Amino acid sequence: MSKSSAQYSQYPQHHAHDHGRSFHRRLATAATAAIPLPDTDDAYTIVHHGKQVRLGPVVFWIVVGTIVLLGLWSAATATYFAFRDDVLTRLIARQAEMQYAYEDRIAELRAKVDRTTSRQLLDQEQFDQKLDQIMKRQTALESRATALGAMPDVTGSIPRATPQRGETNQTTQGTPKPSPISDTVIFVAPPDREARLESRAPTVMAPPVNQFAKNQGFDNVLVRLTTSLDQVERRQIAALSAVEEGMDSRMRRMRGVVSDLGLNIANLEAAVPRSAMGGPFVPVKLAANAGPFEKQLYRINLTRAEMDRLNRTLALVPYRKPVVGEVEFTSGFGVRSDPFLGRPAMHTGLDFRAATGDPVRVTANGKVVSAGWSGGYGRMVEVDHGNGLATRYGHLSEIDVKVGEIVKIGQVVGLVGSTGRSTGPHLHYETRIDGEAVDPQRFLRAGVRLSAG
Repeated sequence: MSKSSAQYSQYPQHHAHDHGRSFHRRLATAATAAIPLPDTDDAYTIVHHGKQVRLGPVVFWIVVGTIVLLGLWSAATATYFAFRDDVLTRLIARQAEMQYAYEDRIAELRAKVDRTTSRQLLDQEQFDQKLDQIMKRQTALESRATALGAMPDVTGSIPRATPQRGETNQTTQGTPKPSPISDTVIFVAPPDREARLESRAPTVMAPPVNQFAKNQGFDNVLVRLTTSLDQVERRQIAALSAVEEGMDSRMRRMRGVVSDLGLNIANLEAAVPRSAMGGPFVPVKLAANAGPFEKQLYRINLTRAEMDRLNRTLALVPYRKPVVGEVEFTSGFGVRSDPFLGRPAMHTGLDFRAATGDPVRVTANGKVVSAGWSGGYGRMVEVDHGNGLATRYGHLSEIDVKVGEIVKIGQVVGLVGSTGRSTGPHLHYETRIDGEAVDPQRFLRAGVRLSAG
């Protein structure tokens, strides 16, 4: 390529078929082409294989810029293809690393969920087990409360149920029993007892579980339930201890009373009539896994059985009052001045002040051996209580029993009067051991002692 014009001669070729005018025409063209062209400063000429191309500066630089751009593009393309595999490898590795990281994270979360689920299932199972134990414990406490409710009242503090003087005669059934000096009827179950266990029907009820409770939630529930049941159990044990202590105390008093009266318990028990009962003998056994409560209840049941025997025995001992209401003696047991003769004489009983027609009640279970007129006694009833014990009720205005009749404690045997050697309406009451008169106060004081506490 040169800025000046390049001139090359053109020589026409001769062919056999070219003749005449065409030959001269080509010569003229060649001559014209051989004439040198004027030089131009702003033009660029490109010669390639004998051909010339003239370009202006704008076009030239466009071509040069295009070539440069093509060169850069080619270099960039070559560089891209040279490093493409490495970039792709890094991208793939990065992608794989991210995928593995996500998979590890997912696996970790899944394991955490599994652990949480397992822990929840374990906690739920433990909660159910603890709740089941609490329910069983509550059932046991309810059974204990029922057993405690069946315990007898050993305090002797029961309401009075005695008619007033002047009331008409009552039938045997439903008639209140005569009471000792304190006017307290004993050996009768009270309608309402103060010693009822507060937890007879425990109010602590385990709530139903319809869904899984959170750890803190059900832990607090179990703690509250356990605490409440502990309180109920402590109250039950305290009540049972009070029952046992009361029964033991009463047993000691009962035995002491019999001993003070000079009576033989074995002989008294032999005289107790046996009710119609029977069945095979099955000894009472205490469970091997019995707890303190069950053992204490077992002891109480044994004591209760012994107390029942003593109660049946003492039912034959006349330590109750033959009349109701306030007690007033007009004459005591022992030597006194005879009201008719004015000379010293032995008074073999107690005289109770009473109004004519007041009911006279038998003071112990027994059998009527005499009912009618008996000398200075006037109308008199004698009851044999067995084992040498007997009571007499004199100066009656009316007799309501007959010889051979079995009478029970509190049954009316007659009405107060002034028959026989009597200066006015009153009841002459005697107690005898083996036919010998003894001071009735001895038995009445025993009744006061039994009713105490």
